[in-house]
Amino acid sequence: MQTMIGVIGGSGVYQIDGLEGASWVKVKSPFGKPSDEVLVGRLDGVPMAFLPRHGRGHPLDPASVPYRANIDALKRLGCTEVVSVSAVGSLREDYAPGDFVIVEQYIDRTVSRAPSFFGPGCVAHVSLADPACTRLGAACATAARAAGQAVHTGATYIAIEGPQFSTRAESRLYRTWGADVIGMTGMPEARLAREAELCYACVAMVTDYDCWHDSHGAVDVAMVIRTLTANSDAARRLVARLPGLLGDSHAGCPQGCDHALDHAVMTSPDRRDPELVARLDAVAGRVL
Repeated sequence: MQTMIGVIGGSGVYQIDGLEGASWVKVKSPFGKPSDEVLVGRLDGVPMAFLPRHGRGHPLDPASVPYRANIDALKRLGCTEVVSVSAVGSLREDYAPGDFVIVEQYIDRTVSRAPSFFGPGCVAHVSLADPACTRLGAACATAARAAGQAVHTGATYIAIEGPQFSTRAESRLYRTWGADVIGMTGMPEARLAREAELCYACVAMVTDYDCWHDSHGAVDVAMVIRTLTANSDAARRLVARLPGLLGDSHAGCPQGCDHALDHAVMTSPDRRDPELVARLDAVAGRVL
């Protein structure tokens, strides 16, 4: 299978440099309108697709991002792996602003977002014990180091609803839970990528110490933007190295990301809602 790398750019990352034959394309999804058109092209001969999570110009807040439509759109385009580039706050002293973090685990504290492509009429239970693709995460870590970034691996990301930043009490609580970084967009994006049988990895860019760190003060947007501006070039250099690391052939995921639905669908074929099944053609067509 041909490798196609999808990149979801978060705050501060709105494009991929150096794409050959680049063009913005509209992708229709039965789960609604994606955040924006998708920039498609080739980098070192490997097909790439870039989707700005918040839309160009950042009109969408974390709760209004159409996560299902975004993942569905990338799947429809033929993506085999998805790299999420996201801004986060640090809940650890040794994860400093400017560092990159490869996420391994998630704690989901979002409350208002559709968490699944499936539902009444076609029920599925996908394993999320290991929600990130370790192969793709390792490639991202290698690319980040080659881009000159300090990189941490094996991190736990706590996803909050937002759009406000945490209270000081919440920030301190999340540290006791073992969370390493905090953000507003990691979920349900990672859940949906697993349901869509996509290899998924999050490159989290630390912008601040949230508000738990007494000597650094409370986080504000100006602080976040200053660090994002400094990190955006490194993020683009990281992305530019991925085609060479991943190659142009996707032979299958050792972790089984591309077969996550093998035993997940519970609803018997004669009881499935035809309308929902039709909407799932890209996400779950392999098993439905």
